[in-house]
Amino acid sequence: MVMPHNRARGEVLLAIDGRERRLCVTLGALAELEAAFDVVSLTELGARLGQLSAADMIVVLSALTAGGGEPMSGAELAAARIDPRDAASAVAEAFLAAFDER
Repeated sequence: MVMPHNRARGEVLLAIDGRERRLCVTLGALAELEAAFDVVSLTELGARLGQLSAADMIVVLSALTAGGGEPMSGAELAAARIDPRDAASAVAEAFLAAFDER
């Protein structure tokens, strides 16, 4: 069953271990990412997100799954089956939706 998500809120779906999970960029997710990547502005965060390692992607996915209402720890995500291309596309889509000028 495909999980409902709210596109107007900027939610996107990503298959994690065969189950659709919501990702959402929230203020809390942004604050978590600023702290994790030791940056002090959204501009710096944007630059930092442009050069993600696989470990960084786990941090981003953890923040965005929490923003989507289904938090997953880094350990859970590291052990999960996630297509890296799908993860990168979903993260990009979530950020585009969050900062889309309405």
